[in-house]
Amino acid sequence: MTITDFASKIADFKSALIFSHVRPDGDTIGCAMALKEGLRSLGIRAETICAADIPSKYSGFPLAAEYLHDAEKGEYEAHIAVDCSTEQMFSNLSPLFFSTKNTFNLDHHVSNTKYARRNCVIDSASCCENVYMLLKELGVEITASIANSLMLGIVTDTGCFAHKNVTAATLSAAAELLAAGADLNHINYAMFKAQPIERARLFSRVTAGMKTFHDGQLAVIAVRAADFAATGATPDMTEGFIDFPLSVNGVEVAVSIMETNENTFKISYRSKGKVNVNQVAATFGGGGHILASGCMLNGFFEDVLDKIVFTVGNYL
Repeated sequence: MTITDFASKIADFKSALIFSHVRPDGDTIGCAMALKEGLRSLGIRAETICAADIPSKYSGFPLAAEYLHDAEKGEYEAHIAVDCSTEQMFSNLSPLFFSTKNTFNLDHHVSNTKYARRNCVIDSASCCENVYMLLKELGVEITASIANSLMLGIVTDTGCFAHKNVTAATLSAAAELLAAGADLNHINYAMFKAQPIERARLFSRVTAGMKTFHDGQLAVIAVRAADFAATGATPDMTEGFIDFPLSVNGVEVAVSIMETNENTFKISYRSKGKVNVNQVAATFGGGGHILASGCMLNGFFEDVLDKIVFTVGNYL
């Protein structure tokens, strides 16, 4: 489905509930906030919802504090997912998402499973680029607030325009949003520079334990429950950690293994281009992008590490 088709369908509804994925990041939050404000400007009742709390680093965005955790404000004619490649990313809100026949899926992941009734998946650097196209198609005025939300997603999913996923279209959209009032300097500082002391301590501890494999082509960092306990940091503070091992000369693939529960680990993969990590993640039921993907693995830590090292080695 094209953006034009997607927009024409959404415009028919009087209310919409917008779903962000669990472990929310800047892209899914920016998408939801911008789409919410845009739909409201058209007279459509809209709210955002997520199965997890929104990390404190996004407190500078007023609409981030308005997320629901269940449909407290009644029923909605349409349910719209943003930046969600699979229905599992809704976590316990999956039944709610599918409780209406009018389900929409707007995403940018090549691994998207097209789980909704209407799906629009465009391989952009960030899903916020797609939301921007959608809002323009709907005739929404791009206010400074909407521009700020959209810029948040673009900046975070491109590493402040440093990743290989940046295209001319990305920069063009960013320029237009900047002209509309987005505060690029504030977003860059809040997302990549400002941090609590707990995060700094966790980062030091985690990066000191980095290990390399396959003649230095694979670098792995691990964030264990003991690390959180020792530093007072929380899982949402680990965003961006994986950029450190990927920056090491000779490393082609970086992997972060984060313990989320006993014998349960969230795996994040990053690639400089030699390896399609979407294929690596797909081996374990995950997915994402060619250069950035993820999955979940269960088992003892040592076994999980062995599986990752072996599988990545098959692609190097």
